[in-house]
Amino acid sequence: MHMRVSPLLLRGSLIAVGCVLALWSGERHPLAQAPADVILINGSVLTVDARDSVSQAVAIAGGKIVAVGTSERIKTLAGAATEVIDLRGRAVTPGLIDTHVHFTEADALFTVDLGDASIKSIAEAQKRVADYVARLKPGEWVRGRGWDEGKYAEQRYLTAADLDAVAPNNPVWLTHTTGHYGVANTYAMKMAEVRKDTKDPPAGTIDRTADGTPTGVMKETAMGLVSRLVPPLTREQQKQGLIKIIEDFNQEGMTGAKDPGIGQAKWELYQELLREGRLSVRVFALWAGARRLEDGAAVMARVQANPRQAGLAGDAMLISGGVKMYMDGSGGARTAWMHDDWNKNLVDTDTGNAGYPSTPPDEYRQMVTALHNAGVHVSTHAIGDRAIDWVIDTYDRMLKAKPTRGLRHGLIHGNIPTDRAIDTMARLQRDYDAAYPEASSTFMWWIGDNYAGNFGRLRNQRLNPFKTFSRKGVQWGGGSDYPVTPFAGRLGLWAAVARETLNGTYGATPFGTAESVDIKTALRSYTIWAARTMFLDERVGSIEVGKDADLAVWDRNPYEVTTAALKDMQCELTLVRGKVVYRGAAR
Repeated sequence: MHMRVSPLLLRGSLIAVGCVLALWSGERHPLAQAPADVILINGSVLTVDARDSVSQAVAIAGGKIVAVGTSERIKTLAGAATEVIDLRGRAVTPGLIDTHVHFTEADALFTVDLGDASIKSIAEAQKRVADYVARLKPGEWVRGRGWDEGKYAEQRYLTAADLDAVAPNNPVWLTHTTGHYGVANTYAMKMAEVRKDTKDPPAGTIDRTADGTPTGVMKETAMGLVSRLVPPLTREQQKQGLIKIIEDFNQEGMTGAKDPGIGQAKWELYQELLREGRLSVRVFALWAGARRLEDGAAVMARVQANPRQAGLAGDAMLISGGVKMYMDGSGGARTAWMHDDWNKNLVDTDTGNAGYPSTPPDEYRQMVTALHNAGVHVSTHAIGDRAIDWVIDTYDRMLKAKPTRGLRHGLIHGNIPTDRAIDTMARLQRDYDAAYPEASSTFMWWIGDNYAGNFGRLRNQRLNPFKTFSRKGVQWGGGSDYPVTPFAGRLGLWAAVARETLNGTYGATPFGTAESVDIKTALRSYTIWAARTMFLDERVGSIEVGKDADLAVWDRNPYEVTTAALKDMQCELTLVRGKVVYRGAAR
């Protein structure tokens, strides 16, 4: 890709964008020439506009897209200071957006990283922990995350006994890749006073052997018995985790993130990075919601002190978007709230376990209704079909009671919705601009071997029903739920089409392919539909005149390659608001 760079790149850009936009007609080419800051020519520009148009070139001035059309026409907008990027046939898409990502790599940088597909056995996980322990003094904490029994040859949880063998003199706490359960060693359980007679906390489970002895595995609220004792990462480590993921997002052609469940400390770090000019990913943050009715007022006060419109009114790089709520737990831990008992090992039944709500259902309904009535955007975590029904019915009731269009309430994950829930989502989107799933197609891949065994044959066919969504007019936003799964958007695009698991424990496609979508639909879920869930669809998400120039250049055209090749797409150039924020070495 040939590039000509000038130190005068931005000079006069604001004047230029004003001139070009003022002279724009209903067509997508200028009525009069004006110099652009940057032009991209000789490519395949996948606009993701209403017609799914494919063009050849784009012109940018003042951070805005000012022309989309043929290369010959766009070349006429080049001036002496214009950077000309010859795409040489490469593809351009809108910058990819992740609608559900816990936006930091701090744990990956500073703790034991077990989220590695190369770890295929308990012994290999033990070695990773042992290597970390070798750097510590006795009594110092070992913390980490990312383990997944579905990836291990033994197909079982890590236990305290496994950890005791490699860390007898250090407390250990390792969070599962889903974030909904973890494992402690004996040292840590003694510190936390978790014993045979310790009762399960409300909305939590202590895993036990047949005689009632804790195995070390703790689910949902039970995790807090140990995790509350683990020293937090420092503020500087947290900041470095944000800087790292911003850089890595840009390297993957990603320009937007919806970060759910943040607190004040992380918000302040975001503000600091924005002031320093280091925030090159648009962040739409959701404040952590209350789990108890008595905590609802504090959440309301926090979100009202940071109104959504304040972020949208400026450059829209940092937005206090609303509140994340919880209705249930995890598909991996079999704690999500179901109508029927969970399966295990694909065909067996986890008799007596249909999961449970993580927030008292009536209290959830009261808190969400209060937020809605105050004009606050809400997105709710719900994985089980019963939890999804409760959330969607709650949205339906409160919208009927107080019709408010445009709050765009979300459904986080929404893994196995009932037909009734899908029909209600379609109606609420149409009538109220609400009830948008924020779905993680990569669940089917990265934790799919675990999921397939837990959901069982019948429910597996309903997991992530993207084709049904599309057929019924339901838009959704794609996301990774990182660090639950890797965050690269190209992997989400591929997974939505392929629906394959990582290891094929129960076959390559235990979820079937009837709910697969084509790449054009998958791309919309990571661009324009994703932007809608973040109130940014008028600003980004498609390559159209007047929108901010958030763009990604790829080494291949996703519309033209095989499904398998989608997974290996490489980003070569990323722009945010017309500024290059990542440039591949070869470019």
